[in-house]
Amino acid sequence: MKRIGVLTSGGDCPGLNAVLRGVVRAATNLNWEVIGFHDGFEGLLPEGGDFVPLTNARTAGIMQLGGTILGTTSKGHFITKVGDGSNRTHVPPAVIEKTKRTLADLRIEALICIGGDGSLTTAQQLHEAGIPVIGVPKTIDNDLEATAMTFGFDSAVACVADALDRLHTTASSHKRIMVIEVMGRHAGWIALYGGLAGGADIILIPEIPFEHERVAEAVRKRDAEGCLSTLIVVAEGAGEKGGREHFRATATEGEYQLGGIGNIVSNEVARRTGKDTRTCVLGHLQRGGDPTTLDRILGTRFGVRAVELIAEGKFGDMVSYQNYEVSSVPIAAAVHRIKLVSPDSQMVQTCRAVGISFGD
Repeated sequence: MKRIGVLTSGGDCPGLNAVLRGVVRAATNLNWEVIGFHDGFEGLLPEGGDFVPLTNARTAGIMQLGGTILGTTSKGHFITKVGDGSNRTHVPPAVIEKTKRTLADLRIEALICIGGDGSLTTAQQLHEAGIPVIGVPKTIDNDLEATAMTFGFDSAVACVADALDRLHTTASSHKRIMVIEVMGRHAGWIALYGGLAGGADIILIPEIPFEHERVAEAVRKRDAEGCLSTLIVVAEGAGEKGGREHFRATATEGEYQLGGIGNIVSNEVARRTGKDTRTCVLGHLQRGGDPTTLDRILGTRFGVRAVELIAEGKFGDMVSYQNYEVSSVPIAAAVHRIKLVSPDSQMVQTCRAVGISFGD
């Protein structure tokens, strides 16, 4: 009987449990065993491994749950990427050797790694060290190359749209400007899609540097048209022309924590327009909660395809979603650089056509 391992690494997001369920169901159909490692790659290091057998019974009823039943972490011994990814390190050789011993002792013939850019960079290094690895792309930011969409993104967009629906009523009641800061790190996908779906009036994303005065002009224009409230969506990685990204804190390990641009925009708009302005930071609300139906389906398809790739011996590959089909690409093709919004894309042009300003 073949035995495979699976782990969830990096930030959590809706849809992870759907992937785990898909992996277990597909593996069971092949009469394979599945071992789930706790807390990402860190579960590979304790003596004998920190794991739990995953069966159909243990994974029953988890597809609709947010988070991950295996736990996850963005810190530890396997960190290979900090910030925007330009500063990459290598997993220490002693850690790789310990990983190999754990997998050998447990008779695990392949390891499915579910994670984002940083986690897949680690997976690629394990593959290069001779460990049979399959990657599954996971990030609410939707910023991974070589896949059109990642599960978790649709759920995050739904959270932003719901928040804008709620903010619209309070903004119009008080004739206020509401600034909502959303996640996405160095990419503006969540802000762009969430802003359009939620009826935002101004969207600020990292790929289109903005000017505070242009944002203020857009607010004044709306006032002149009789629209006395304004909704502004700001991606956490957005920045002024000639400026830089803003950070809440400097990380000693793992990812830097972007944030604070929402308050800056709010203060500048209030100063330049005299309008009553409030700020709302969604933060980890975008990561939590139940996955949307799209993320449940996509996660399940990713899990099934990961098992198929093991059966086909395509180690070092990552599951990829393109043109409504789930295929695969080399992990190296996905972690080469992050996927950004094109300022000239049809999506941006659609937003401009309905009167959304990008502050440029």
